[in-house]
Amino acid sequence: MASISLSKSEKSYIQTSLTSTPPIRGDGRSLLDYRPIALEIGVVPLANGSVRLNIGKSTHEGAGGTEVLAAVKLEVEDVVNGDGVDGGRVVCSVSCSPAAYPHLSSNALDDLSYDMTTVLNQTLAHPSLRPSNLGILPKKKSWGLHLDLIVLADSGNVFDALFMAARAALWDTKVPVTRVVEYQAKKGGAVRQDDMDVEQESGLDTRQVSRAVDFELPDYWDEGETLAGQDRWPVCVTLNIVSPIYYLDATLQEEASTPLRLLLALSFPKTEAPTLKASRLLGPGEVELSQIKALVQDGEKHAGELFAALEAKLREEDVRRNQKARDRFILR
Repeated sequence: MASISLSKSEKSYIQTSLTSTPPIRGDGRSLLDYRPIALEIGVVPLANGSVRLNIGKSTHEGAGGTEVLAAVKLEVEDVVNGDGVDGGRVVCSVSCSPAAYPHLSSNALDDLSYDMTTVLNQTLAHPSLRPSNLGILPKKKSWGLHLDLIVLADSGNVFDALFMAARAALWDTKVPVTRVVEYQAKKGGAVRQDDMDVEQESGLDTRQVSRAVDFELPDYWDEGETLAGQDRWPVCVTLNIVSPIYYLDATLQEEASTPLRLLLALSFPKTEAPTLKASRLLGPGEVELSQIKALVQDGEKHAGELFAALEAKLREEDVRRNQKARDRFILR
């Protein structure tokens, strides 16, 4: 899926460098090193959660790298007459900017967006990852969580970037607090007739009916509670396989020279063992079935390190944003 093409000699040169002793990469990294990861949450004002994430931005030029913008929007959905699902649902969509893939035609760009959407939606929309606080009225109303991602630039390792951006946007998401509203009719009402109080009974007695009819939002649209199940949202680690080795965080040139890539999406619940949520092989290369188990075990270790690093960055970013908000309030 690399968006550039290399000659056979260029591919051979890169593969030979990767498998040499010691391995040599164009930017000087070791096989298991990631490029710098930068992120900023809360970048889309009208979204319930958002993030801008970059892998590999040049510290000198302030540009480059793989860049993804992700935003979450919550919409009230009708379970009975609409597309809503009781308890809520998650829908993912990925779009690729033409600027990120200038050499691809519009049809090829649509196909690429579709492939990315399929991978993310099949993983993140699975019922096992559904947040528990997306329900509003049982069997009537629920929140539809729409996660939209845009690939602004691709300099390699786009799937890892997409999953990290998705996790960060979901981590930033706040679900508005809802309050159930019930309408009940009084059994009797006093009416005035010829200066006498007469008790008139209503034809509809709903005092024994205890079901929610509607809901209201006691908070503002940008307030609410944290999206449930934060520790279950997975991260993805891509193992780029050039037999007999594999390496992480490939650049575009390295991806074009790599015959096979193994995508592993893993979640790390606090009270449970790590769980493999999805896996996919990309490329024309082959791998022995006996190697898959070892690759998955290695991928779990690398994904755990990536998960911890991303969690630390998200907490740092949250502190920075809160401090910035306090400073703005003081200046006023």
